Amino acid sequence: MNKFDEIFKLYNTSLNDEQVKQQVAEMLDKHFAENNNVETYKKCLSIIDLTSLNGTDTQTEIATMTKKVDDFEGHFPHLPNVAAICVYPALVPVVKGHLTENVGIAAVTGGFPASQTFLEIKIAETAMAVLEGATEIDAVISLGEFLDGNYKNVYEELCEIKAACRAAHFKVILETGALKSASLIKKAALVAMAADADFIKTSTGKIPISATVEATFVMCSAIKEWHEKTGVKVGYKAAGGIATTEDAVKHYTIVKEILGKEWLNKSLFRFGASRLANDLLTAIEGKEEKYF
Repeated sequence: MNKFDEIFKLYNTSLNDEQVKQQVAEMLDKHFAENNNVETYKKCLSIIDLTSLNGTDTQTEIATMTKKVDDFEGHFPHLPNVAAICVYPALVPVVKGHLTENVGIAAVTGGFPASQTFLEIKIAETAMAVLEGATEIDAVISLGEFLDGNYKNVYEELCEIKAACRAAHFKVILETGALKSASLIKKAALVAMAADADFIKTSTGKIPISATVEATFVMCSAIKEWHEKTGVKVGYKAAGGIATTEDAVKHYTIVKEILGKEWLNKSLFRFGASRLANDLLTAIEGKEEKYF
């Protein structure tokens, strides 16, 4: 029996997809309304990784986005700023060169979004992003290796990328939309946490199925079990397709119910989004806002 067979048995990865859907529906039916308020919207705003991951991104556009983060307090002094700015590695120096606020600089590395490149390139890209100023690294697991059941290879690769992060926080993207069952999502979460991920993250936002409430439920349940067994707190990031306040509150509710209030801060919970910030601002202010 290999290491991961033992881990998977210890954490019970035999999940029923329909049962997961039912549990999520019941949780939201019971608790969504109590979280659907302005204070929650403000909390959600404060944990956003403001993201731009387009092939057409220019230095000018990223500098403009960074300036909006810098100037946010002047326009909305009563609201918290976002948690981080997330960009491609080549644009990290642009963010670093313009950013004056105390928010994180996140870079997607490791051959994002497909992760189909050589390990040496993944390590070098990660190390260079950190050298240029990234304080957080978001990298995707090798899906092909994972789907073939080569969990040891996935684990060892993540450990190498983690080492290249140095002091930067490591967020491991599971690409849950490509994992066709709750059991596979939980296994991927466990492999990532075994590799010392600081966060586990749902999606790249680059495939049709991104962050679902069911994936949030499974991943947060895995984080809770991991914490109970190891004492280690792993963060959670919901990313991909989360564009509305309602979407955010649904994911927030699940995180709160499973992991508790202790996780409801930017150190342990993030949203990766490009459109969500304006929708939350609109909901908070009671009028349409297109600041970002």
